[in-house]
Parts: sequence; C-alpha cells; structure tokens
Amino acid sequence: MRNLIDITDLSVEEIDQLIATAEDIIANPAKYSQACAGKQLATLFFEPSTRTRLSFESAMLSLGGSVLGFSEANSSSSAKGETVGDTVHAVSCYADIIAMRHPKEGAPYAAAQVAEVPIINAGDGGHNHPTQTLTDLLTIHREKGRLDNFTVGFCGDLKFGRTVHSLVSALSRYENIRFVLISPQELKLPRYVKEEALKSKGIPYTQTTDLESVLPQLDILYMTRVQRERFFNEEEYLRLKDSYVLTPEKLEKAKADLSILHPLPRVNEIDVAVDKDPRAAYWRQVKNGKMVRMALIMMLLGVEV
Repeated sequence: MRNLIDITDLSVEEIDQLIATAEDIIANPAKYSQACAGKQLATLFFEPSTRTRLSFESAMLSLGGSVLGFSEANSSSSAKGETVGDTVHAVSCYADIIAMRHPKEGAPYAAAQVAEVPIINAGDGGHNHPTQTLTDLLTIHREKGRLDNFTVGFCGDLKFGRTVHSLVSALSRYENIRFVLISPQELKLPRYVKEEALKSKGIPYTQTTDLESVLPQLDILYMTRVQRERFFNEEEYLRLKDSYVLTPEKLEKAKADLSILHPLPRVNEIDVAVDKDPRAAYWRQVKNGKMVRMALIMMLLGVEV
C-alpha cells in the first residue's frame, strides 16, 4: 500500500509517469470515466479549503467513483475530542482512499501509520502540499514542454508557503534549474529547505527582496499570498501582506514567454488585470489540478486503464 505524504515519496520516474497519465486524461477523458467505479474517496479536511477539496472530489467523480467526508474540523468528531488517528482508522472502514488536510505539520504522516487505505496529504500546516506540487509540475510541463533548463522565481511568503517547500524540493531533482527566492527578510525560505533541496545538491540560488530587479531573468514566476492564518501577530501580518503586488506595468520588464503560476487563493498579490495576460497560467493551473489528482488516485489504488 502506497501513501503520498511528501513529494519525495515519488521517484522522478513516477512523477513523469503521473504527468504522462494526466496528459492522456486531458486528451481522452471518456477513456477514464469508469476507471474507479465502485471505489470511494474520503476527504478529511480539518482546515478550510475550496480548490483542493473540490478538485479531489471532482477527480474521483470523473473517474466514476464516489466521495464522502467533511470540510471542517467542527463537523467531525474531532470537535468531541477524538484523535486524528481514531478518525482515520474509522474512515478507513468506509473508504478505499483518503485525502487529508490538517493544520498541524506531520498529521497526515501520523494518520498513515494507522490507516488501512492509502493516505494522500492534501496539505499539512506550513510543511508540505505534494498534490499542489504535482499540479504545478503538470502546469510547467504543459506551458514549457519540459521540467528542466529554466530559471524559476518564488515570490511572497516562502517561510510558511507549503506549496513552495514542496515545489522547490521537486524541481531540485531536475537538471539545470536555477532558483530565485524573492521575499521580505521575515518570510525567507526556511533553512532546512535550502539545506536539503539546494545546498546539499550544489544547486544555484539567489535571495532578494526586490521582485522587479529579477523579473527579466525569470522563465517562471510562482507568486504566493502572505498567509494570515500562519501568523500569530496580526500587526506583523498587516505590515507584510502587501510586500509584492504583480501588475501589468511590472510585467512589461518580463520575458514574453514568462509563465505566471499561483497556488491560489490570491488576495491582492496579483492585480486582476494580469488575468488577461496570456502569460497568466494560474487558471489553467486550477484545471490541471483535477487531472493530476485523477492520475494519482488511480496510481495509489493500482487502477490501470
């Protein structure tokens, strides 16, 4: 039985295969419409979510399966004091696979120790978000035709941004990737991510607080919001929340084939006027999320078409 807790649980070859399957699903959706008929996905979301939860549900329904679960902790028995382990153990009796989001780092890993079915980490605190990473990788592949030989800039909250941590780790396994880390001093990429994913492999990276100065270098720009829910101090959040706002004027300095990604939701870090720019890939990214989750569900359930 396989789980997906961290993106490094998958080999590069497995990631490439998932992308290939997702590409085939995009090209031939009818072929997969009954791939998981009779199978049930449980979505256990102890933390609010719109895109990720609905993406998983849409993915399973599009495979001919069914869905059960809850969308907030207060609507589960955890409100009565039940442990995550007991909740997962019980749900394992009803479902064939579980997608779980939790505000505490490591909760999906702990759940996997007691679950009798595959566990997919749908985000654990500020730590990891591997299915968003698969979404990002599929998007980059569809936008660029490759997963190597480019410069990628990560901008915004790199400290608490679990999507950033996972994507840096994933891209560090491909050839000739250069990283540009753009953030306020207070929200820099954690040292452990830099040590494990970049420094240990001798991968080049630069750190800066100035987006506009590095924008012309980038092939991919990965924007993130400053996350209010990760701050203990409201004043600190308010001081940093508007650190970077991407506008059409700033994009005049960028490459004509730049790809702009964002895991969403956005607040105001990308001006809505940018949505009309063909370089804005974040709505295409949302669609890709469903397709790659379909591929992942099939892989973890051992389903072949």
